[in-house]
Amino acid sequence: MGFKRGQIFLANFNPGKGSEPGKIRPCLILQSDLLNELNHLTTTVVPLTTQLLDAEPLRFRIGARDNLNQDSDLMLDQIRTLDNQRLIGSVIASLTDRELASVSELIEILLGLQD
Repeated sequence: MGFKRGQIFLANFNPGKGSEPGKIRPCLILQSDLLNELNHLTTTVVPLTTQLLDAEPLRFRIGARDNLNQDSDLMLDQIRTLDNQRLIGSVIASLTDRELASVSELIEILLGLQD
């Protein structure tokens, strides 16, 4: 299965522990297409939730589109790397280039990567 940065897939986050998100939920493919094109065995993702909060830079809102049926928040403080076997089915939606740039900026803030 091929993945591209900015696509949204379903993933099995079970078992979640403590404050980690669990269950089957959508996630954003975050990792570079350099790894995606190599069919790397794991993929770095950001889980989505429909429990909406105005909590930037921890959250980024994505409007419902394609097969993403509800407005959702990316949980930017919950970045995870999953085995590709946890990713389910096909693309359900994609971010625009502008949205993906905004997400990247927020992650840089959260990880302290900005000068």
